[in-house]
Amino acid sequence: MPNHAQLELQNFLPYRLSVLSNRTSDAIAREYSQRFSLSVTEWRVMAVLGRYPELSANQVAQRTAMDKVAVSRAVAKLLDTGRLLREFDEDDRRRSVLRLSEAGYAIYDQIVPLALGFERQLLGDMDATERALLFRLLDRLDELELRAEAEATHAAG
Repeated sequence: MPNHAQLELQNFLPYRLSVLSNRTSDAIAREYSQRFSLSVTEWRVMAVLGRYPELSANQVAQRTAMDKVAVSRAVAKLLDTGRLLREFDEDDRRRSVLRLSEAGYAIYDQIVPLALGFERQLLGDMDATERALLFRLLDRLDELELRAEAEATHAAG
């Protein structure tokens, strides 16, 4: 059998983060999917707009690091179901901003406590010091990833 490159997935950070993210997202998604017929992408759009109203779809995609097409589909469905409202800029009709409708906020206000409860359960045995360290490390990883992405873009350009 020829020698091939080896990748120890259990020690490969992108893989580990992806698996953990998928498992945790899927666990909470089951709840809001069943209760409110929302996909993960739709909920993420609602979560961002609940916290940061009046963003464009592109800004939502940037904040969530989700694919623009996926965000666009989610926005279209949320508009169709009356959970989002879109307003067009008076000076530039091509630019629009999104915000949750009253129906959207009614759902948002029910899911947020569920999500926070799930997070409390997930982090249950971690003390405050461990939680602070976890979030500092996540912030640091985010910073390093953005730097690596910028360097890769610069090198390719």
